[in-house]
Amino acid sequence: MADFDIVQLPARSDNYAVLVHDPASGATASIDAPDAAPIKAELEARGWTLTHILVTHKHLDHVEGIKPLRQAFDVTVIGPQKSAAETGLYDRTVTDGDHLEFAGTEVQVIETPGHTLDHVSYFLPGQKLAFVADTLFALGCGRVFEGTPEMMWESLKKLRALPDETVVYCGHEYTLANAEFAVSVEPDNAALADRAAQIRALRAEDKPTLPTTIKREKETNPFLRADDRGLADALGMAGADPVTVFAEVRGRKDRF
Repeated sequence: MADFDIVQLPARSDNYAVLVHDPASGATASIDAPDAAPIKAELEARGWTLTHILVTHKHLDHVEGIKPLRQAFDVTVIGPQKSAAETGLYDRTVTDGDHLEFAGTEVQVIETPGHTLDHVSYFLPGQKLAFVADTLFALGCGRVFEGTPEMMWESLKKLRALPDETVVYCGHEYTLANAEFAVSVEPDNAALADRAAQIRALRAEDKPTLPTTIKREKETNPFLRADDRGLADALGMAGADPVTVFAEVRGRKDRF
């Protein structure tokens, strides 16, 4: 099993790009490319050469750095088949259930639509790593722009089913706002209150709150617990089906 070096890079106002480097082969992948400048600077500082870009979805704040990075490196860009024609940026396209190989390591493609229709997540089962961009956030999930609540809930369930110890990298530093909202929904959740306090302390020191883990999100993220009776009760929605509960939570967050 490859022992990767992983660097999470802040970009734009609140995005993250993630560099995954294999010391043995020299291969380096960027998960999304929100901005070429910080990615190029980090690569140069570490003496790494970019070989792959794995794109999660078509939004500009995830792909704007691709063209300048292509000019600087001999890079293979891999992205979702559903936005290939629209973006014109991908050398190879992927869809649900596809398996890639990066530095001799398996990468599974999981379609996770809802935020956008093309959204995919990348899971490395050998390393227990997941790159989920704007489908799942720490204590949150992406806005449902193109899909439906049903679609987004199914996508979140796919990610929730990954092993508890899976380390999860997300596309944005939204955790503090997500924590404040989550506490408003479940003020009596002790685990959530503890986590919110930790997040406030991290952000007060301008430290990242990511990555997270599937286990941590299952315990405290209301968007992953739309089928939990306790959450439905806290919302005054006892007996409601999970999609209805999810849609209510997402709607409240949109207005929060």
